[in-house]
Amino acid sequence: MSRLTELISQTKSKDPQLGADLEREFKALSSRREFGLNFERHRPEIVELPNRMIRKGDKVRVLPERGSTKKNDQQLWLVKKIKKNKKVSIATLESTTKEEKETKESSIDDLIVIAEFQDYIYPGLVSTGKVENGDDKPYHTVINGENYHALKALTFTHKGKIDAIYIDPPYNSGARDWKYNNDYVESEDNYRHSKWLAFMERRLLIAKDLLDPDNSVLIVTIDEKEYLRLGMLLEQVFSEANIQMVTSVISPFGVARSSGLSRVEEYIYYVALGDAKLGVPNDSRVLLAREDEKQVDLNKNTETFWYSLMRAGSNSTRKRSPGCFYPIYTDEDGVFHSIGNALHRELDRKKVEHPKGLVPNWPINQNGDEAVWQVSPENAVKLFEKGFARTGRYDKKLNRYSITYLREGTISRLASGDLKFDKSGKIEVVKESTNSGRTVWAFSSHNATSHGTKLLKKILPDRKFPYPKSLYAVEDTLRVCLKEKPNATVLDFFAGSGTTAHAIMRLNKQDNGNRVSISVTNNEVSADEQDDLRKKGLRPGDSDWEKWGVCDYITKPRINSVISGISSVKKEIVGDYKYNDLFPLKEGLKENSEFFTLTYETPISINYNLAFEQIAPLLWMRAGSKGKRIDSIPVSGWAVADSYGVLFDLDKSSEFYKAINAQTNIKIAYIVTDDDRRYQSIAKRLPKTVEPVRLYESYLKNFQFTNDI
Repeated sequence: MSRLTELISQTKSKDPQLGADLEREFKALSSRREFGLNFERHRPEIVELPNRMIRKGDKVRVLPERGSTKKNDQQLWLVKKIKKNKKVSIATLESTTKEEKETKESSIDDLIVIAEFQDYIYPGLVSTGKVENGDDKPYHTVINGENYHALKALTFTHKGKIDAIYIDPPYNSGARDWKYNNDYVESEDNYRHSKWLAFMERRLLIAKDLLDPDNSVLIVTIDEKEYLRLGMLLEQVFSEANIQMVTSVISPFGVARSSGLSRVEEYIYYVALGDAKLGVPNDSRVLLAREDEKQVDLNKNTETFWYSLMRAGSNSTRKRSPGCFYPIYTDEDGVFHSIGNALHRELDRKKVEHPKGLVPNWPINQNGDEAVWQVSPENAVKLFEKGFARTGRYDKKLNRYSITYLREGTISRLASGDLKFDKSGKIEVVKESTNSGRTVWAFSSHNATSHGTKLLKKILPDRKFPYPKSLYAVEDTLRVCLKEKPNATVLDFFAGSGTTAHAIMRLNKQDNGNRVSISVTNNEVSADEQDDLRKKGLRPGDSDWEKWGVCDYITKPRINSVISGISSVKKEIVGDYKYNDLFPLKEGLKENSEFFTLTYETPISINYNLAFEQIAPLLWMRAGSKGKRIDSIPVSGWAVADSYGVLFDLDKSSEFYKAINAQTNIKIAYIVTDDDRRYQSIAKRLPKTVEPVRLYESYLKNFQFTNDI
């Protein structure tokens, strides 16, 4: 519900007549429509912090008992005191929303800290590892944390300094793919679109502060469910920008919709600020990701037409689509015979009786799990009758023949005459697909299955991630605005599998650039996995839960692997990169990256200088994420690293000046003081090439952020 609706409901419970009057006026106002985008600014999200220690004064929720799959109780409690026993610590809680305050006790193990958007937060970063293969190059950073809070922290380190932001936000499909206030937003939610807009607006407003107003670009990818609303939102937030939309084909064979035409494309919004220019490199030629002509014959047909009939991805399990779990019968030589009936969800396939002399081919994947076919039994019959599905080799491991089929796009091209079957039964290209418009991209390199899912499988062969982008699609999308910016800083705060960082590293290799990526993602566990983990008695914050989160399970391992050339199963990555720069994946990339987790510090620890280690990475990032880092307060009262210095004891300023002047790469001098007069005096004596930045002795004012929208 919208916040206004909630307030009216509360008013009605106290004063029915006043509540009714307010509700009547609200309905009258809401029926009026002004030109432009109007949506509810819902109550800002409440964020759960499973890894935060419980402290006195915290707001918390009480978790369901271990083993339960119930949702968390949404009641908020205030921790009034904590009693520590030998075995367990007990917290005394007081309700925060009821007029008559209710109190109760709970084990702190059954509590989870929450942050409301009006609360002050004090962010820090804790390093969780690094991979180094780039000598003295700057470090890409991966931050595990709630992206709104991470963006707030970046307003200290990168305000007005980001050259490009690339984001692939939740598409709001109605599936369980994103949460609002810790609850999945599903298709039947009447406020689904306005929640998504409120969610996006808060983040885009901070993104605007981070972008260089004189020359930068925001890139947002989206599909048909929200592209119209997103376009209007971008027009409102970035009214001064030059905005263009590109249509990009990511699945030439189409993704079926329940009622309508198959979708083959998604959309890319470019929001150019200041003097930023968009342009396809190499003039206006159609191909962005051009295959190396010396190694690939562009006239030779390299398209794939036959695809596995078995579905892959997050919707591929039998329990998600039981109507597509059925046997395809062949004779003992693998010749197609007939299609069996779909098996009821509760029935065991091993107990099904089959016609004598026929081999049942069930959709069992390489892991031995029950998957589903791409189409219903009725449509499978039609595909085989028309020659658009066929059987292949026998798989001894799975005890079935492979089944492949032609997708709708291929069938349409056969009907139009662009493709045809030759005498041997193979598909022959009669007429190549052409792309005439610069804002319509239809390149084989952008195929999300071939260069997203399959590429990621080579890098992380023991792991799955739903719908990763084509690496080369993201690479091309960024090349449009970064070709002439070899030292750009690029942010992705919906980083997912880490494709943006991977693409930036590829661009660097192609032109010897030093571009730096900042990737922000949470450690969310998929909805299906959450239920299974809860049944095992696990909760968010447990190590056996967190290891399955997207950051720890996918993003960090991918970045580690592509830099080192070693896959997640500790073997050299098999295969080669394609397009623009062809070389083996096992060679790795000459880059560095460090991984961090966003922390939430207390005012007390910051006031007493107990949190410098947590803010140290932020100071390092502001100075360019390069070289050594000053991680603790030195006894000498000052320290100078490769690109910045910190002066803690102002009485040691002379020694600090000498150290600063002895180096040529110092960008920033952090001066810790509450005394404005002394700060100004020291800042004036620094070299003109060094930016003075004042850190208050408590650090409180530098790193205190409120969620104010």
